[in-house]
Amino acid sequence: MRLDHVSYAAGPEGLDSTSRRLADVLGVELVDGGIHPRFGTRNRVLPLAGGHYLEVVDVLDHPVADKVPFGQAVRARTEAGGGWLGWVVAVDDLPAVEARLGRSAVQGNRKRPDGFELLWKQIGVMGLMADPQLPFFVCWESDPREHPSVTGDGKGVDLVRLEIAGDPHRVTDWLGEPEDHPLDDVDVEWTTPRGQPGVLAAHFQTPRGVVRI
Repeated sequence: MRLDHVSYAAGPEGLDSTSRRLADVLGVELVDGGIHPRFGTRNRVLPLAGGHYLEVVDVLDHPVADKVPFGQAVRARTEAGGGWLGWVVAVDDLPAVEARLGRSAVQGNRKRPDGFELLWKQIGVMGLMADPQLPFFVCWESDPREHPSVTGDGKGVDLVRLEIAGDPHRVTDWLGEPEDHPLDDVDVEWTTPRGQPGVLAAHFQTPRGVVRI
């Protein structure tokens, strides 16, 4: 299974300030990703090497953000101070995931500033909300040439490892993947939770060396 992206919730200071802080650490600017009209959120994006990307996401001042799971998850994480929201894996066989989880995927879309609309289906955000160590799944419908990892200036940065506080048995059962290598393209380091489980840190290879966020 392949990692698609990692999601970082803006802190109370807002999307722009949080994005600038991360850009200063990584040495690469994030680009305006646009708005998720179905979720009541917006993001900034850093394309990464290897077909991955980092998104910093924030809620809009719109009622829909309080009505859908993704908007609710982002708001809750922001109100808790911001930080890692979760990790997202890419799947091609979405019906198999729906059957395994016993639920249906929902439509996702994002309107970029250039007017292009990205389309995908996602499943598992409710699982993330209940248990933050769990990733959710995304199946892209847009042309692969429009994937958020493709356009931008972040190709000199690579996500090489995730630190996840959680139970590898629980997570890999959710993923349907072997415990010793849940992802084919990024290393996962498990730690015992000392509080709420979830993504503790991501390690990025940058021109400045390895940066841990």
